[in-house]
Amino acid sequence: MAKAYNFTPNLIKIQLILIIVLFLCFTVSKSAPQNSLVTQLPGFSGTFPSKHYSGYVTIDESHRKKLYYYFVESERNPSQDPVVLWLNGGPGCSSLDGFVYEHGPFNFEAAKTKEGLPKLHLNSYSWSKVSNIIYLDSPSGVGYSYSHNTTDYDTGDIKTASDTHTFLLKWFEVYKEFATNPFFIAGESYAGIYVPTLASEIVKGLDTGVKPVINLKGYLVGNGVTDDKFDGNALIPFAHGMGLISDELYQEIVAQCAGNYYDVTSDGCDLLLSKVNQNDEVATAWLNDKAVRKALHADDENVAGPWELCTGRIAYNHDAGSMIKYHKNLTARGYRALIYSGDHDMCVPYTGSEAWTKSVGYKVVDEWRPWMCNDQVAGFTQGYEKNLTFLTIKGSGHTVPEYKPREALYFYSRFLSGQSV
Repeated sequence: MAKAYNFTPNLIKIQLILIIVLFLCFTVSKSAPQNSLVTQLPGFSGTFPSKHYSGYVTIDESHRKKLYYYFVESERNPSQDPVVLWLNGGPGCSSLDGFVYEHGPFNFEAAKTKEGLPKLHLNSYSWSKVSNIIYLDSPSGVGYSYSHNTTDYDTGDIKTASDTHTFLLKWFEVYKEFATNPFFIAGESYAGIYVPTLASEIVKGLDTGVKPVINLKGYLVGNGVTDDKFDGNALIPFAHGMGLISDELYQEIVAQCAGNYYDVTSDGCDLLLSKVNQNDEVATAWLNDKAVRKALHADDENVAGPWELCTGRIAYNHDAGSMIKYHKNLTARGYRALIYSGDHDMCVPYTGSEAWTKSVGYKVVDEWRPWMCNDQVAGFTQGYEKNLTFLTIKGSGHTVPEYKPREALYFYSRFLSGQSV
């Protein structure tokens, strides 16, 4: 009788080895770096509502040029929810401004003593309720970001867009599990330049086959700098209409400046404009505390420098010109755009943003109308073809999520999901 062989134990061993190998491969490719995990923050005693990560991405090895990020996973469904990159403006202002004062996972209560640290409470209107969000200090020299070669602090629009694109490519190589999530860029103020220039840089990369592929879907710009003439010439009529300057001063300015409040050629006009132009301790104290910097994986102050809300150590060149051509190109390619403005902002008045969105020349598909939040009129909106939307927020100043957090989360959620307000 032929000898019988029992292969079962060997097969079981092989299967177990395969399972272990597959598990290890899955773990390596699908796990955010554990050494970047933020486990506690001074001033907060509760449980984080989602995972937080922070640290540096080196975008130039020869210069040891590093960009700092703080990444908050979505509190809802991080594996499916969009990934949003948030950028504050300036140029030269840290995006941790948005984290501390606007739509981050915490609200900050000022310390009761000068030496104390603020207390942190969970923010009911955090944008991490519906999205993963990366707060990025950009360009290098801003916030916690720095370079060992200070020539990198002489930069501009084009270089900043290129560097931020490099950051994203490297970031998605590390956080591979988020590479297929829908990706959006959002920002406010001078990020009205950062956002469309970065989006255009990403699109160029997609066109030329750059890896990893970034799943760009659209972008949001809040009270954004866009075009010098539209933005600059909106200021005086807006200030007059809001009752911020007298009718007499307004009439004098109109007569002296002939409707040109941006490219001033008259000394008399310049003198009158100067009459029109006649916070931050919480963030500065907290983000410069040694224990906080350690918890946030930020390099020591003697290496990276002190954290400042808006720095003066960079020399910045606005070399990209008007953003209108960028918006036209991006929306023509099918990327969704929401241009939103607080209607009480004198820094970048909503009237300028309303005017330039009209100037693009797209057909109106959603006539000017009020939009509602919590059964109240929250502002007005107008929708154009090619998924370009303009929206105002009633009673809000320059930083919309700070002034109107509930309304901001509402329109943000609707936009990310592809719905109108």
